[in-house]
Amino acid sequence: MNLDMNTIRLLGSAQLFVIFASLVSEQLLKSIIGSGSISDILVNISNHLTRMRISNLVALLNSLGIVILGVLFYIALNEESKIIAMVALGCFIAEGITLAVSKIGTFAIIPLSQDFVAAGSPESSHFQSLGDFLYNGVDRRGYDIHMLFFCVGGMLWYYLLYVSKSIPPTISIWGLVAVCLLTIPTLLTLTDREFLPAMLLALPYAPFEFVLGIWLIVKGFN
Repeated sequence: MNLDMNTIRLLGSAQLFVIFASLVSEQLLKSIIGSGSISDILVNISNHLTRMRISNLVALLNSLGIVILGVLFYIALNEESKIIAMVALGCFIAEGITLAVSKIGTFAIIPLSQDFVAAGSPESSHFQSLGDFLYNGVDRRGYDIHMLFFCVGGMLWYYLLYVSKSIPPTISIWGLVAVCLLTIPTLLTLTDREFLPAMLLALPYAPFEFVLGIWLIVKGFN
């Protein structure tokens, strides 16, 4: 496979950017939201507006990074199978768009949280209903759907990496197995069946993305 080393390094850098941006955005959001009721969430957001805006901005940059990553994967692997590569690219584009659209919820909840606090944090009001819709219905559900697109696209890209022998087979097989395991808690979350043993299946994937990104930057393709 004759690819410019700079293109491969760019692919590895995009891989690392996406995982870092995803982690930063989600950790910032979780540090704001906490684990309380929707009333507590609204108050927490109103108290951490800057952090909330940064989380949203990083998520939008991540959406762009996902699309760029998909394009770079397509450039690198479309010779193995143009149909599979095109479907995988479509999944990554859908993933990026879905993530960006989901952030409408967290952008809209910022002024809602300010109005809620200004109104004296009333109990059982329209603020809670709208806040629950924006956070759980738009942001979190959108995030879950974006993960499903990612899992399908990831399976296809790592399969193409395996058949192309561009990287050591152990790395591409690790990616295939890890993303298949990640699909299980993703599907369970979408059907509102979340439980801890299934969530543990997601653990093998995170280190894989770091390993793949660093490998592509340092070693490139075989």
